[in-house]
Amino acid sequence: MSTFLAAFVVLLLFFVLMSIGYLVKQKAVAGSCGGLGALGIEKACDCDDPCDKRKAKMAEEEARREKLAKDRII
Repeated sequence: MSTFLAAFVVLLLFFVLMSIGYLVKQKAVAGSCGGLGALGIEKACDCDDPCDKRKAKMAEEEARREKLAKDRII
């Protein structure tokens, strides 16, 4: 039980210190690896022929883009 409590206190201290750092610097925590862009992958689904689920999502995104373009005020 003491190991659990010690681990919990260390984790809690870590979160408190990160929170103080955020409040002082006003800068969000950011990764250093660059994500998928560092690997040369432009999108998460890098298939030549996307699956049905991805095609449906792409169709929804396109319909949303068209609706926004149609309803544009300016």
